[in-house]
Amino acid sequence: MSFDRGFKAHANRVALEVRRDLNIDAVSPICPWTLADSLCLPVIPLLSLAKESHSLARQVRYLAYRHLRVFSAMTVFHGARRIIIHNDAHAPVRQRSNLAHELAHALLMHPPHPPFCTDGSRIFDRRLEAEAGWLGAVLLVPNEAARWAMAHGKNERDAAHHFGVSVDLIRFRLRTSGALRILDYSKS
Repeated sequence: MSFDRGFKAHANRVALEVRRDLNIDAVSPICPWTLADSLCLPVIPLLSLAKESHSLARQVRYLAYRHLRVFSAMTVFHGARRIIIHNDAHAPVRQRSNLAHELAHALLMHPPHPPFCTDGSRIFDRRLEAEAGWLGAVLLVPNEAARWAMAHGKNERDAAHHFGVSVDLIRFRLRTSGALRILDYSKS
C-alpha cells in the first residue's frame, strides 16, 4: 500500500518526538507500556479478562492459547476514551509490536469504528491499518536507530535484542530506514 506523500517522514518525526517527551534518545529501546502511560491510555492484558469475568474465560482462553493469530491487540473506545486490550499470551517482542501498533492508531488520531459488521465479519480499513503498522514499527526502531545499529556493526539478532523487537521487525526497519543503503555506500 502506498502512503500519502510525506507520511513516512512524518512517522519518523512522531517517533522522535515521543522519545523526546519520554526523555529517551533515538537509539535507546522504548517501552510501549511507558508510552501508553504517558498518553493516559490504559492497557489491559487479555488474560486478565478471564480472571475478571467467568463468562469470558472460555473465549479468552480460545483467543490466547488455541488460536494465537486470531487476536493480537485492539483499541476499544468508550466515548472519546481509548483502552487497549492486548494478547499477553504472545511472546514479549510480539506484545511490544502489538502495543506499538495500537499506540500508533492513537498517535495518528485514527477515528473509532465498530470492530464487526452486522454479519459478524471484521471491519478492516486497510489504509488506517497500514499507517498504524508503519508508525508502530518506527516507534520501536526510528530511522536513526536503524542507522545507528548498522554504523555500530550490530547484526540483526543483536539489534533486535537491543530494541526488544523480533528479527523480522529489525530486518524490515533496516531495509526501510535506508540503513542498508548507508552500509552499502560505506563499503564502496
